[in-house]
Amino acid sequence: MAKLYFKFGAMGCSKTAQALITKFNYEERNMKVLLLKPAIDTRDGATVVKSRIGLMQDAVAVGMDENLYELYTGKYPDCNVIIVDECQFLTPEQVDELADIVIDKNIPVLCFGLSTDFTTHLFPGSKRLFEIAESISEIKSVCTCGAKATVNARFDDSGRIVTEGSQICIGGNDRYVAMCRKCWLKYRAAALPVTKN
Repeated sequence: MAKLYFKFGAMGCSKTAQALITKFNYEERNMKVLLLKPAIDTRDGATVVKSRIGLMQDAVAVGMDENLYELYTGKYPDCNVIIVDECQFLTPEQVDELADIVIDKNIPVLCFGLSTDFTTHLFPGSKRLFEIAESISEIKSVCTCGAKATVNARFDDSGRIVTEGSQICIGGNDRYVAMCRKCWLKYRAAALPVTKN
């Protein structure tokens, strides 16, 4: 029985690397994989999924108004599995469409992404995945203090924590650092530059 999977974690916990390794594992068993990424994520190119350790693959970029059920049934019905990177940027409706693929087509869908934004609030796509995914697992990462990192801290050009702004600001190590909530609150309150190493 196929499932909708949500594998989440803070920035830098190897979500994308694990997504690409999972794709490789399916392909090694002669299964066809549909790798999706939200079109809003253009860091490494419009149709490239790239991990921080250098793994990369071409993907199908999907806009926020794209119906993923129709995309799958219309263009990729021969795929045996769907893997989604940066799934937090999906709309709740798109998550429901992926869930419908799981049920109607018995195709596993594995979603990898962040749960919360830089203010510690859920992304709409992640919220919906927490509500309906059959399998939810956390991919852990570590704060510089050694505690589990749970916050995706956004910082400005001077290295100070940002607490206001648009929920979506595409960036990597140049704009974000994963940290525990205690360190995040400390840096935020003191307006100190973030220690990234």
